Amino acid sequence: MLEGLIMFGEGLLGFLKPKILFDVLWATQLGIIVGMLPGLTATMGVALMTTLTFKMETSNAVLILVCMYVGAIYGGSRSAILLNIPGTPANAATAVDGYPLARQGRAGRAIGIATTGSFIGTFIGMLMLAFFTPLIGNFALSFKSFEFTWLAIFGIVICGNLTAPKDPLKGWISGFLGLFVAMIGMEGIHAHIRFSFGTVALSGGIALIPAMVGVFGFSEIISIMKFPVIEVVKTKIERVIPKPREVLKYWKTIVRSGIIGTFIGAVPGVGEDIAAWVSYDITKRTSKDGHKFGTGIEEGLIAAETGNNACVAGAMIPVLSLAIPGSAPAAVLLAAMFIHGVRPGPLIMIEFPEFVFQVSAMVLLASAAMLILGLSLVRALVKVLLVPREKLMPIVFTLCVVGAFAIQARMFDVGVMVVFGILGYYMREMDYPVAPLVLGIILGDILDKNLRRALILSDGNILPFFTRPICTVIFLITLLTIVSRMKWFTYLTGQAVTGIKSLFGRGGRGENR
Repeated sequence: MLEGLIMFGEGLLGFLKPKILFDVLWATQLGIIVGMLPGLTATMGVALMTTLTFKMETSNAVLILVCMYVGAIYGGSRSAILLNIPGTPANAATAVDGYPLARQGRAGRAIGIATTGSFIGTFIGMLMLAFFTPLIGNFALSFKSFEFTWLAIFGIVICGNLTAPKDPLKGWISGFLGLFVAMIGMEGIHAHIRFSFGTVALSGGIALIPAMVGVFGFSEIISIMKFPVIEVVKTKIERVIPKPREVLKYWKTIVRSGIIGTFIGAVPGVGEDIAAWVSYDITKRTSKDGHKFGTGIEEGLIAAETGNNACVAGAMIPVLSLAIPGSAPAAVLLAAMFIHGVRPGPLIMIEFPEFVFQVSAMVLLASAAMLILGLSLVRALVKVLLVPREKLMPIVFTLCVVGAFAIQARMFDVGVMVVFGILGYYMREMDYPVAPLVLGIILGDILDKNLRRALILSDGNILPFFTRPICTVIFLITLLTIVSRMKWFTYLTGQAVTGIKSLFGRGGRGENR
């Protein structure tokens, strides 16, 4: 613990330089703007920023991406409160009570409450990130190739399951499509070229950045252009900075929502939107004013914003300790870490032990910048919502093209970006989630190498994949995840519950008689 505090302090002091602090401010501010503009998601912002930080020093690049991530998740609350349109999916719950508050003439108060809740939620998540990541990382040191194989499969299954709640099969198809894309090009053990069909450009494989920018950036542009023009609700912004007592009276809600958001973020593939809704729902059930939620209740607003921002740090826990992202933006952040030479996963506490605490310091700085900028530039930032969509989308498209081209200076990568953008658009139209696709591309190399390495170690025997203790646990959890979403299992479970209820119901009536 003491060693961790020392590394955290050293990491924080290393960032306290004028140039780095300036980077923190502008990256967080840009993240807030990206988040508050409907249609520009945190995932898109982190993906585009990854291309612009490619040549930066690793720690500075990751710091800028973390600031973009934190700022974007918070920024979506602005449009949720003022327009009743969540800037990002994570802020859908914010609009339930935030917009009624704005309609009541308390937009400034709502923004101040949301900002304070976001800061405290991120701070709670940061503390748990610094505490739990080393513990999970040390436990994961016992993982071998057999365990890594199941871990990659589990990441795809759980991500597909949770990002496609109506039809998990679509999520799994998306994830395994990503695994197939990762198989294109030279494999990592013997450098044998696969699935290139004689095309030289494909022999190097599909680069992650162009595919990611296409799926999260270009596809969003195509989708947004279908939406009607958004009319900004004209509302007066009064006092923004809340008094301490106005926030402290909700301290139980804040702590509970911060813990809930962090733990939900740590579950791979869930995301900030689920964290916000769960925090909001539990607060509604436990509050004495629960029946008034949805009419402009501050407690509901602060619960949603605390939960979704705590989820940001929570989503980084499996990223750093297991190399499995907790949300779609975290998946992009994971890819950026690999690009910059950091290898998240069980070995991080051996190879880069200080990096975990550096990331915790990054989250702290990003949350501080978010608080300062969120409370001081309210009136100026609201005007950003007036930017015509027709002028904004060409800029985003230019960034997509430049980002795809700049990494390796190949027009082929621009083509990859366009192809994956069109693919991502049609996947969205058919309700296929795109986050598992990107996660599959990231985990594909891990799955391929470890599966083949494990088979070499066992002389082709597959029994160790099922007999090793950790493998058995991960396999059973994966199997249960798949089976639990099958219709026949749901039907049988429902019938069993109905039978038990009717049995006890008859018994109860007999006793009363």
